[in-house]
Amino acid sequence: MIPEERPYLRPAALKFLRGLARHNDREWFNQRKSVYEAELKAPILAVIAAVNEAMLAFAPDHVRDPAKTMFRIYRDTRFSKDKRPYKDHVGAWWARQGLEKTSGGGFYLQVSATEVMVAAGVYMPGPQQLVAIRRQLLEDHEQFRALAGAASLRDAGMVAMEPASLARAPKGFPADHPGIDLIRQRQWGVSTHLPVELSLAPTFADEVARHFALAAPLVEWLNRPLV
Repeated sequence: MIPEERPYLRPAALKFLRGLARHNDREWFNQRKSVYEAELKAPILAVIAAVNEAMLAFAPDHVRDPAKTMFRIYRDTRFSKDKRPYKDHVGAWWARQGLEKTSGGGFYLQVSATEVMVAAGVYMPGPQQLVAIRRQLLEDHEQFRALAGAASLRDAGMVAMEPASLARAPKGFPADHPGIDLIRQRQWGVSTHLPVELSLAPTFADEVARHFALAAPLVEWLNRPLV
């Protein structure tokens, strides 16, 4: 039994993820569903709960029920050519209260068989959110650069996410604006990829929370025009 106060994964969780990557089918999963529930789902929910407790100090508006924070492992294949039924990782998304059904700024954790990813920012915002963030960048791109490029983030290995930028300035925004490189983007944030062995350490939840705390000012800035 993993102590609730210091939750982390056991090697059996990573073994399950490695097997799932090789045998992504319902028969294999159903035969091992009890392993998934005990060795992956329950410990990750405990990690989320521990991260929640830490976030009360720096991002209380992002604290949510662990069951609503953790993503389902089942893939939505309705509109995808990839019909594999399961994700090859487990993930969690700490949305801001009031933005749970949209794509406002939040915090993300993902564990696969090979790495731990920690990220924070805005991913795939809706049209109105895109415009709102771009307008804020129009007025305040220098502060965004300062927050996203903070030395504390760099020291923790958190770097800018792939920008998914437009080829030219969006309609209504000046192409010669000094922040146009940021305004052209369709997502904003930072991420880092950590050794998967971190998930097996008693300090796992502490490290996730530490990275989230470093990125909290950036997430707050991104959410400012959305709430």
